[in-house]
Amino acid sequence: MNRQLSSWGRFPYAPQTADTCHWRHEVPSKLCSLVSTQGSTLPYGNGRSYGDSCLAASDHVLSLRSLDRFIQVDWQRGRVVAEAGVTLAQILEISIPRGWFLAVAPGTQLATLGGAIANDVHGKNHHVRGTFGNYLISMGLLRHREEVVTCSASQNTELYSATIGGLGLTGIILWAEIQLIPILSSQIDSVTVRFGSLEEFFSLSAELDAKHEYSVAWIDCLSKGSQVGRGVFIVGDHAHYGSLIEKERTQLVMPFSPPISLINKASLRVFNEVYWRLHPSERALRRNSYESFFFPLDRINNWNRIYGRKGFQQYQCVIPEAVAPRVMGEVLRVISSSGQGSFLAVLKRCGEIVSPGILSFPMKGTSLALDFPQNTQLASLFERLDSMVHEAGGRLYPAKDAHMKGCDFRRAYPAWQQLEVLRDPTLMSRFWKRVIE
Repeated sequence: MNRQLSSWGRFPYAPQTADTCHWRHEVPSKLCSLVSTQGSTLPYGNGRSYGDSCLAASDHVLSLRSLDRFIQVDWQRGRVVAEAGVTLAQILEISIPRGWFLAVAPGTQLATLGGAIANDVHGKNHHVRGTFGNYLISMGLLRHREEVVTCSASQNTELYSATIGGLGLTGIILWAEIQLIPILSSQIDSVTVRFGSLEEFFSLSAELDAKHEYSVAWIDCLSKGSQVGRGVFIVGDHAHYGSLIEKERTQLVMPFSPPISLINKASLRVFNEVYWRLHPSERALRRNSYESFFFPLDRINNWNRIYGRKGFQQYQCVIPEAVAPRVMGEVLRVISSSGQGSFLAVLKRCGEIVSPGILSFPMKGTSLALDFPQNTQLASLFERLDSMVHEAGGRLYPAKDAHMKGCDFRRAYPAWQQLEVLRDPTLMSRFWKRVIE
């Protein structure tokens, strides 16, 4: 039975008709069928990509979420082999009680294993671990009318590198083997402190990042003047003692999409002020559950509905280290003066560990991610921000993008031509069509 799917940001509005695969042996025939009737398709996981990178140019996707089985586990070495539709939450559910955790955890545990690879996700510990692709041992890749091939750092290496961060364009990932990291407790010991300016953020980051596994900051996107870039700085590490069993959290639900976004100038200004002042002015120690530390929004089912029926766009950029303090200050001042944004504003430093993926997003520097309710004013704001980012030698994250100009993408990701050569010609996304034509 076909279903209608969308991206997480629900912009652009392009409902996708899904053909679901329940078993790996079904994938080749369903891929051939879609290609023969629609011309092209695209693999689709759990729909956590924000923009149009998960939307097929034909608007007909091959849904792999039902491929959610574990194939093999090795708890001595912390290695898991699973189908591409397994979510990160499912991996954590069985690995944490056995003393293992994801080496790299993005902001949601509801992404699939295949999606984590295709977008080469990163997390709060990029400065220590790099990206998800750094822990991908091997994967099975299916291309149209070809046999399944195993890709790794030593087998089919070109396809391996192009598939990591390759946005699902090189083939269908059927299964993958990943390396986990050992833990002693499911909990996270953190240090939290609020700061009053962007300068203070960089000072805290320089002092604390190297001492902790995880580091991230929340930013008040409306702060002005000397307080531009004020926020809350959080570092953390896996606890050295405590239970490996987590209590179940109560799930909240956003039951419907309101006619207009609940995030507006008035509500945002009040929320940001209260949120900033609720956090300590002196460094405070705290023990967190891993879910509240890594995945706070996952507690709210369908939280994307908060932004209303028009959806939202996330703007995520990374600025090279040498110019990050100056350029990020300019970026934040432009955002603040626009009066737009949301309470979801994340600032973090990225490290210098190189991903095996040729289109990986992070670089040594500073990354900013911020959600914006969709409206007609975003185009002009994003144009200003894009100019600043690209003049600084930075780039945007394709997994979150719904607006990037093709010339900007091709300049920021010169390896796009390698991906295009290796792309399965029957796989095409709205994003790729937009940026390479």
